Amino acid sequence: MGLNDTPSANRLHIGFFGRRNAGKSSLVNAVTGQDIALVSDIAGTTTDPVYKSMELLPLGPVMIIDTAGLDDEGELGQLRVKKTNNVLNKTDIAVLTVSAAEGLTDFDRELLAKIQKKQIPFIIAYNKSDLGVSKSIGADESSLFVSAKTGENINELKERIGGLAKTDDTKLKLVGDLLKPSDIAVLVVPIDSSAPKGRLILPQQQTIRDILEANAVSVVIKETEIKETLAVLGKKPAMVITDSQAFKRVASDTPLDIPLTSFSILMARFKGFLETAVKGAAAIDGLKDGDTVLISEGCTHHRQCEDIGTVKLPKWLKEYTGKELNIKTTSGTEFPDELSEYSLVIHCGGCMLNEREMKYRMQCANDAGVPFTNYGTAIAHINGILKRSIEIFPDLLKEIL
Repeated sequence: MGLNDTPSANRLHIGFFGRRNAGKSSLVNAVTGQDIALVSDIAGTTTDPVYKSMELLPLGPVMIIDTAGLDDEGELGQLRVKKTNNVLNKTDIAVLTVSAAEGLTDFDRELLAKIQKKQIPFIIAYNKSDLGVSKSIGADESSLFVSAKTGENINELKERIGGLAKTDDTKLKLVGDLLKPSDIAVLVVPIDSSAPKGRLILPQQQTIRDILEANAVSVVIKETEIKETLAVLGKKPAMVITDSQAFKRVASDTPLDIPLTSFSILMARFKGFLETAVKGAAAIDGLKDGDTVLISEGCTHHRQCEDIGTVKLPKWLKEYTGKELNIKTTSGTEFPDELSEYSLVIHCGGCMLNEREMKYRMQCANDAGVPFTNYGTAIAHINGILKRSIEIFPDLLKEIL
């Protein structure tokens, strides 16, 4: 899969962290072979995280993130530090950049402790080794002396980063592992005012690609064409996968002997939080008047008049529960540090967030004792079809219901 084929959420996220003027940006440029980060002798030049999608051998498609110095000062500096801390939550591999002339400072050790607490694989890069510093410190398998200026050990650093990466050999498929060659999967894709013009959304694209890689067949239809399509196929589909918004109609039009699920439920499994999402959906039944529900999206987009996060889902929640609920919404990188005010978090499928960040958000909710679910799972529960929607995962069904 090439550079333009790989969504950012599926790329390995490599974050460069450290104090101001440790040479993070210079090291990023040396590792990537591109001038993607602004370099200056003035401490604190990098103000906001810089993201760059690229191919990095031997890893393939990656997301390189250059961050502001975590020792930045002042009120604005603290905002930058907060953004940098947020990057840690989506980082798969951390490169702690340390000035070789100074060695590990107390600040670096504190940062390293954060990285280790989050169980992020890391390497310590002692930069500026060309300045004639002693290389006796930090000489172990988790550290390396490098020079962004001369190129010393830059290739070795890439190899070390590659060695920290998880292989895709056992990576879960979105749906391909549930299908056999020549199986038919019917994908229901509503085309309404909230659908993007001229294209399919990312989960739909990824599902089609996954089906193709499984040597199976995808049939893409609108929600008004289910009965007619099933009648003319000539072969019973292995499953029907629907957009969550059309769950109710699709469930009524799909015979019970055909497995039914949604893109959002498949994405929850892919991101590693389906079990939590199913358990979290049960909390909908316990909502009371005055409870606050957080509806959070991982991407930012122009809100349409029938937007699911801000319009449809709040409406369905209030109709189902019959309660006066306070609904709060966030999008993109916004996610509250404090969740104790919420009785429930309903997150989108997370197609634009990598697995690590989705699990971080889920863990934040768990730590606060707040139930956590996602759009598709919540909508299936509201429509009374959650059990049917996860029947394709019998182990999960047995454990939870």
